Amino acid sequence: VGNLLFLSGVGPRERGKKEISGVTLDEKGKIISYDIEAQCHSVFSNVKAILEDSGTTWENLIDVTVFLTNMKDDFQTYNRIYAEYFKDNQPCRTTVEINCLPTPIAIELKCIATI
Repeated sequence: VGNLLFLSGVGPRERGKKEISGVTLDEKGKIISYDIEAQCHSVFSNVKAILEDSGTTWENLIDVTVFLTNMKDDFQTYNRIYAEYFKDNQPCRTTVEINCLPTPIAIELKCIATI
C-alpha cells in the first residue's frame, strides 16, 4: 500500500524446506521440543530475505508484532536476540503471547516496512 510493505505470518521455516529450524516433532506432528534461539534467528533471517526480495532493507522496518507461544520461558531469550538484530533501527514493537500458531512453531512475526 503506497510506500509500505506489509508482512504477515513470517515464521522460522526455511525457504523451500519442510523442516522447521529448532523443532523436534512427534509422529503426529506435535512439538516435542523446540529451540527458541534457533527459531528467532531463522525468523529474523526470513524477514530480512523477504525485505530484500521486495526492494527494501532491515533498516526500513517501522513496526514489528511478535507472537510467542510461551512468553514465560521464551521472552528473555527472544528479547536478547531481538536486541542483537535491532541495534540501530528500533521500530515500534509489540510482543504478544498466544495459545498456539497454525504450524508447529514458537514464534511468528508481522511487520511493516517502508519501501
